[in-house]
Amino acid sequence: MTGTTLRWHGGSARLGPWRGRADVGYVAVGANGPPSPEVVARCVEQLRSRGYASAVTSALSPFQSLPFVDAGFQVRERLVLLSRDLRVALPTAERRTRRSRRADRDEIVELDNVAFDGFWRFDSQGLDDAFNATPLARFRVADDPEGIVGYAITGVAGVTGYLQRVAVHPRVRHSGWGTALVADGLRWLAASGAERVLVNTQPDNEAALSLYESCGFRKLPLGLCVLGRDL
Repeated sequence: MTGTTLRWHGGSARLGPWRGRADVGYVAVGANGPPSPEVVARCVEQLRSRGYASAVTSALSPFQSLPFVDAGFQVRERLVLLSRDLRVALPTAERRTRRSRRADRDEIVELDNVAFDGFWRFDSQGLDDAFNATPLARFRVADDPEGIVGYAITGVAGVTGYLQRVAVHPRVRHSGWGTALVADGLRWLAASGAERVLVNTQPDNEAALSLYESCGFRKLPLGLCVLGRDL
């Protein structure tokens, strides 16, 4: 099923299948503030009318979550949210990255599927959602002689930057590729006018937390959550 987009003043929500599944719909919210209860009701009704049996949301802040909770959504997963000031010294990339090409897509999806646990894996549409979540975005990959070993999607909206996705192949972890991808993204964000950057990860992903904290990120007291409900 193809996706559609609902828009309101200050945001939008893309509706479509969750990772290609015919029974689970996905609500990818892109907004500074929450949608109205009426918009959430429209999301639910459209997904139900397409035959989905359940729905999940993208990662939402507590403020964004409120109208979904009122509409019967419950927490499926929780995420740690970290922030970094881009106006202080930035890390240096010790390895070179390059721009992602369309021909890389299948290999990137394969990498994502070995880098993340089942619930958090992206398909090709998930990559598009991450790249299109902000007005301006950057998609970089890391190569070694055996192929693509990492990638990062970075976005900026106003003065806020986002590390939307950072993935490194397990066979090359702790070899500097994660730091190179993050450092590249931070420097691009600073050059694009962002003053701070946000990133999220699972609470038990110690490797990711260690990487981000080594690059100057600090945990925020409030995290994000993915919500879901039956339709």
